[in-house]
Amino acid sequence: MSTVSRASLDQKLAMAKRCSREATIAGTKAAAVATIASAIPTLASVRMLPWAKANINPTGQALIISTVAGMAYFIAADKKILSLARRHSFENAPEHLRNTSYQGTGRPHPAFFRP
Repeated sequence: MSTVSRASLDQKLAMAKRCSREATIAGTKAAAVATIASAIPTLASVRMLPWAKANINPTGQALIISTVAGMAYFIAADKKILSLARRHSFENAPEHLRNTSYQGTGRPHPAFFRP
């Protein structure tokens, strides 16, 4: 069994806190943009379209806008967490695993697919 030092655990905890903070900020920014982007057409359609005026009450409008904001928050935060995890796992990988380029002798990739 290997022992883990307290400094190593503290470093991992600090990295996890920093990553979750960055993900929260990214999610909040995405939610703010999504709120504006969904509120404008929702409110405009309720004022201009007869069907929307008759069928979408203020609760429905709020539900549409908040659902879009919530989805944007979680999608952006999840993307940020995955990108940070990928970057940190690559940084901590052994040197022989870092070189992921294919060195085969097959035919070369097309220009648009080159790694």
